[in-house]
Amino acid sequence: MTQAEFPAPLRGPIVNLPASKIREISRVGMGQPGVIPLWFGESDEPTPAFIRQAAAAALEAGQTFYTPNRGVPELRQAIVDYLRRLYGIDMSLERITVTASGMNAIMVALQCLVGAGDNVVMVGPMWPNAAEVVRIMGGEPRFADLTPGPAGWQLDLERLFAACDGQTRAVFVNSPGNPTGWMMPAAQQAALLEFCRARRIWLLADEVYARIVYGRPHAPSFLEIARPEDPVIAINSFSKAWSMTGWRLGWFTAPAGLGDIFEKMNEYNIAGPTSFAQFGAVAALSRGEPYVAALVQRLGAARDLVQQRLGAMRRVRLVRPDAAFYAFFAVEGMQDSLGFCKEVLARANVGLAPGIAFGPAGEGWIRLCFASSIERLSQAMDRLQPVLD
Repeated sequence: MTQAEFPAPLRGPIVNLPASKIREISRVGMGQPGVIPLWFGESDEPTPAFIRQAAAAALEAGQTFYTPNRGVPELRQAIVDYLRRLYGIDMSLERITVTASGMNAIMVALQCLVGAGDNVVMVGPMWPNAAEVVRIMGGEPRFADLTPGPAGWQLDLERLFAACDGQTRAVFVNSPGNPTGWMMPAAQQAALLEFCRARRIWLLADEVYARIVYGRPHAPSFLEIARPEDPVIAINSFSKAWSMTGWRLGWFTAPAGLGDIFEKMNEYNIAGPTSFAQFGAVAALSRGEPYVAALVQRLGAARDLVQQRLGAMRRVRLVRPDAAFYAFFAVEGMQDSLGFCKEVLARANVGLAPGIAFGPAGEGWIRLCFASSIERLSQAMDRLQPVLD
């Protein structure tokens, strides 16, 4: 419908929001017999039993009522304990707010920061939802794009700094990154943090893939170097490391002084996170390390298979990801990634995500989620070879 056809007007930024191009592919392929769906960013494993059982026990015990706006105390304390074990830092409970997903945390943070005429500088290619939230709020997303090379994806910090001006309210960094698997080096993190301190610009650190890292226990985190009062909001999620995509739970870590603000923002957005689901999240944090280790080992084997198979295909150029669970690859001669993914779906019955979904810098590239079994991935590679070779 156009604005003229609506019963009454809607805000222009909402009417003009683009549809998800990843969902556009999935809508065509979902339910298609025999399709191998590698479009979404999630494991093919269900949430582990010990997490499901903890949530089921809470449900059986009657944990079905409203919870505190910022999350149940048990989960907030479990997050504090988890961050201490992971990074060796002591974290005040007042710095933790539980949200209804990492996406919800991004939405709440940007609702607090961005208004009409403001801008947010974002490292791309990137997951599209965060940039669209900036537009929803009437702001402008600006991109400082990574460039691929023999040593992996690289960020030009000076280019990022130059994109900031008097209307820049935040810098948004997703590291480890979706779709590239890029990790921001600790030295660059320190330089960016110092820049944001000096300019009084918020630094939004999307760290949902912090545990999906190969060859080290976790990615460098801004929490390891930030002072408690720094303008840093670190966003995390239970979706990736604990295979809890459908649970819709996340959290952010922010200066303690923002606690009352985020309490009110949660009230007006969601009231509070789902009650019984939070007790499953407590189990994930307190008992989940063996699962995370096994998942990363499984993903490492999947990465090696996909890297080997795709890398041998004549038309493919790809950069080996250091983290996350995506192969992001270019295809020689391809200029329309959305149309090409539709062609791949029709010819090979494999669902991929078009690079254009991740911003203009993603055009010419394709994302494949390799968080699947070796058997499924091998079958997908067999199907893709005639199309990509």
